[in-house]
Amino acid sequence: MGMFAGTPFDRPPHCERCDRPETECTCPPEPVKRIPPGSLTLTISKEKRKKGKLVSVVSGLADEPEVNRELLTDLKTHCGAGGKMEGAELEIQGDHVARLQTLLQAKGYRVRT
Repeated sequence: MGMFAGTPFDRPPHCERCDRPETECTCPPEPVKRIPPGSLTLTISKEKRKKGKLVSVVSGLADEPEVNRELLTDLKTHCGAGGKMEGAELEIQGDHVARLQTLLQAKGYRVRT
């Protein structure tokens, strides 16, 4: 007999919606709630880094890493430059403020420079 025998911790995990064991559950996964682009106002700025290098920074994104990674890939491809994601900010190498603004507006985001 185990330490948790006869307690709620003894039973295998159950689905919260249908109360069946998770191995027998047929409930569809809950859809991921995403923030629509039109409700976000992004800020695009230009920063100077070491040795005079310019970086375009897009800030004001929602905390949705998968969506931000996809957006970063689109922005890097559109600008033909490298970039990275720093928290909820995207950094694109070079001065691409105008290009980023047109692309983000085409995707439905509100943009401030």
